[in-house]
Order: sequence, then structure tokens, then C-alpha cells
Amino acid sequence: MTDTPEATTDERNWRRHGARYRARRRAVDILFEAEARDIDPVAVVEDRITLSRDADNAVAPVADYTRQIVVGAAEQLDTIDDAIARYLSDTWELNRLPAVDRAILRVGVWEILYNPEVDGATAIVEGVELASQYGNDVAAPYIHAVLDDVVQENAADNPFRDQAADEIVEEISDADADPQFAPEEPAVDAEPRHASAADPGPGPVRKPDSADA
Repeated sequence: MTDTPEATTDERNWRRHGARYRARRRAVDILFEAEARDIDPVAVVEDRITLSRDADNAVAPVADYTRQIVVGAAEQLDTIDDAIARYLSDTWELNRLPAVDRAILRVGVWEILYNPEVDGATAIVEGVELASQYGNDVAAPYIHAVLDDVVQENAADNPFRDQAADEIVEEISDADADPQFAPEEPAVDAEPRHASAADPGPGPVRKPDSADA
């Protein structure tokens, strides 16, 4: 029996989407859910792990890499968010991005900054693929632009790399020292806008949590 075009495409996508990609996608789901519920993402991933041990719960097993991403992103959230915010347009704020875009960016930036096993190009490609899968063509270009800028800033041959890192740490310290500073609650997803690297426009629609293995 000859494969239909849809079946052929699905098979190609399955081959391209290996275990690491599915682990990233599960991490995005968990980070998204944790922010929406205003709870610790580490608690969410540990809960999923516990539930998955009982087949009656019908919860897919959680890959070790999913847990590694979620725990790492939670531990380094301030540094990750500052790195993202540096490359958004001056008229944009991180908390105005669609929540799923924030989750994708946080996964990508964590890999760029804290996982030496993943090269920058791979983190960018996987981030763009996630953005494309979760929604439309609007998010992918600006997610690509932000991740690429983070890669370039942290490249070994960038003479300003250490200076940029010091500035991020200084910004975090200033916020911690400011008695007027208070984190804002997660914002409602942004209103529709024209799409560009500087202006993300409407965000993708989040799809249900899915297995990563």
C-alpha cells in the first residue's frame, strides 16, 4: 500500500523529532503550565514523574533531559530572562510575550548558556521548530532572532562577552537591592500585532501536553 503524502510527512517529522526534541517540547509544556498556575515548575515536573510510575494515571514518562531543563531553567530564571529581555525591542517587555513563547525562549536560552553539550545552532533550530509546531509563522522569526543574539553574545570570540555577562549580573543585583522592585504577575498574552523580530505579534496556540519518549 502506497503511503499518502500526509503519512510520508509524518514519518519524516518523526525521524527529525528525536528524543531530545520531545524532551524540550515536554519542558515547554511544563514551564507553560507552571507559569499559568503560578507554581514552581520543579514541583510540576516531579509530580509528573511520580504520576507516570503508575500506569493507571495515563501520564507519559518524563525524560531525564526534560527534568534537567525544567530544574535548570527554574534555578537560573533571572539570568535567563535578563538575557532574553536584552534582545527584545525597546517597546516590548518579556511579560507581554505570549506565555508559550516565553517558555520556548527559556528552554533555548538555558541550553545556550548552561548546557555545553548543545551547540548554539542546534538550540536555535530546535527553538524555531518548537515555535512553528506550537502555532503559526509569527513567533518563529523573533524567537530565532533572540536566540541567535544570545548565541552571538556568548560566543568565545566575542570580545564583549564578559562585559555583557557582568551587565546582566549587575542588573539582577540592582533589582534585588531596590525596595520598590516587585515581580509582576504573569501577563495576559499580547494583543495581535504586526509580526517582526522586534514586534512578535500574536502568539501561537498551545497544544496539549504530549509524551517526550
